[in-house]
Amino acid sequence: MENWYVPITIVPAIGLLILSTSNLMIALSSELNDLISKKELRKLIISRKLKQLKRLNRAMVLLYLSVASFVLSGLMAGISQTSGSNSNSSIYLAILGIIFAFGALINLIAYSFKAVKIRQDQFQNKC
Repeated sequence: MENWYVPITIVPAIGLLILSTSNLMIALSSELNDLISKKELRKLIISRKLKQLKRLNRAMVLLYLSVASFVLSGLMAGISQTSGSNSNSSIYLAILGIIFAFGALINLIAYSFKAVKIRQDQFQNKC
């Protein structure tokens, strides 16, 4: 990999995904806390929202792994470039980072679709 800095330039974009996902987790946790503290417990909605929280947590872990892979990829490419060795391990780490990021995006897409469905069910139960 000639340009060792390329994988590291992807890290800020993933950082924004981590920030927005953590904001979603905080909002969902607060909402779950409110639902649990109410006198009338809606167990089905609470269990569905707990699954959503688990999905967000899985996405966060994948995003963290993606950042780690990209940073290690850039580091290894920089070291191999300065030492003059020809190692493909940095390319494999970059591909691994892409796979982790893609898995996180799939989890976030599934979260989005299911969150809308849960909201619709909550609204229909209130009316």
